[in-house]
Amino acid sequence: MARGRSERRRSAWGAWLAIAVAGVLVWAVMHGHGGSSGDAAASPSGSASGAHAPSDSPSPSPSGSGGSWYHGSYDPSQFAAQVRDRAHEAGVDPQLVMAVLYDEDYKPHDPSFEKAWLKLKPTAALGLANMHQATFDQVKQGRPFADRSWLDLPDDPDLAIRAEAWYLHDLDAQLPAHHVSSLTTDELLALGYNTGPGNMLAFARGVALGPQAQQYLDTTRSNWAKAGKAIAI
Repeated sequence: MARGRSERRRSAWGAWLAIAVAGVLVWAVMHGHGGSSGDAAASPSGSASGAHAPSDSPSPSPSGSGGSWYHGSYDPSQFAAQVRDRAHEAGVDPQLVMAVLYDEDYKPHDPSFEKAWLKLKPTAALGLANMHQATFDQVKQGRPFADRSWLDLPDDPDLAIRAEAWYLHDLDAQLPAHHVSSLTTDELLALGYNTGPGNMLAFARGVALGPQAQQYLDTTRSNWAKAGKAIAI
């Protein structure tokens, strides 16, 4: 009899654990902001393609041992060197690249977690910068990492940072030389990363930000000084 109660307790504990894990996963998706997601402020449009990057080979994951780079915790500042290198390669502001990494650090970036979640949500965003497959496949065209797969992003932080930097480059190429918005260029690019180029251009024309875009802008501003400090290390 005692054994039966013990087994039932273990079964009940396992069921509650499964429910708790599912709840965390759902929370992450409901509260997340993947690169180039939509916003109600304006109609989204397709991503642009840009100039080619200098030719070199993809850098390996900075795990140092060939294993996973993730060891139970993560802070974007640990990839300051990669952010500086990839921002320079793409010709964008490294502080912006780092700020977006902080903006996108709202969910676990454990590769195992992301791969498991992908089985439940095939359209999920992957990697440190939370990039969707369509965005990655467009950004990589004609660039040295063109042969890489979107599925590589969870295991390769450098690739994720590189794709993010080049996507910001492509967004920048679409901005007009002068815009009527009071937002800075970096703020518009961060918004473009989150809401898509169509919305970014609308914001540049002075269209009011929707709630999601305003939240992302507030997050970017709150992370700006921290991002600058991180890349200065």
